[in-house]
Amino acid sequence: MDLIAQIALAGGLAWASGIRLYATVLLLGLLGRFDYVDLPSALVLVESDWVLWTAGVLTVGEFVADKVPAFDSLWDALQTFVRVPAGMLLAYGALDDHGAGAQLAAALIGGAITSGTHLTKTGSRAVINHSPEPVSNWIASFTEDGVVVGGLLLALANPWLFLGLLLAFLLLCAWLLPKLWRALRAVFRRLRGAARVGTT
Repeated sequence: MDLIAQIALAGGLAWASGIRLYATVLLLGLLGRFDYVDLPSALVLVESDWVLWTAGVLTVGEFVADKVPAFDSLWDALQTFVRVPAGMLLAYGALDDHGAGAQLAAALIGGAITSGTHLTKTGSRAVINHSPEPVSNWIASFTEDGVVVGGLLLALANPWLFLGLLLAFLLLCAWLLPKLWRALRAVFRRLRGAARVGTT
């Protein structure tokens, strides 16, 4: 892999980890195991049976958990402590061929990307969960599944295009996150108001 391809891989892994960490690791491991992609040496361990089976079981668990309204928000909150450091670690490994300085820079940027993606996903789903029906939640969840697979494959097939789309996505996140925060605050205010009415 050349430098741009590895930067796209680092960005893609960090971005996807904020949405579907376990599916990201599983897909990367399978692509490496079946020689669809030549992984940097630090990421070859994702091809091992231990990692593939663990990621596979956790992918199934996350797939189910993410389809259950309200529980998906609890799941996302718990995953904050897993997705961000894992995204940093994967980005770090993606630049293995370019020295410790490049790897540390990749980890720092990767952590920021994973955090932004994770917060956008978590905030969006929390807002969606207040709709009275589960269909919108399922649509959002299946869309995320497809976007992660498609995004990772694009990062490997066309690094320049992926990096352009990643930049656009990050700008969208920067614009969207304050609006999601305000929407969540409004939801919490309504819930507190309803709780007060219920106790009087």
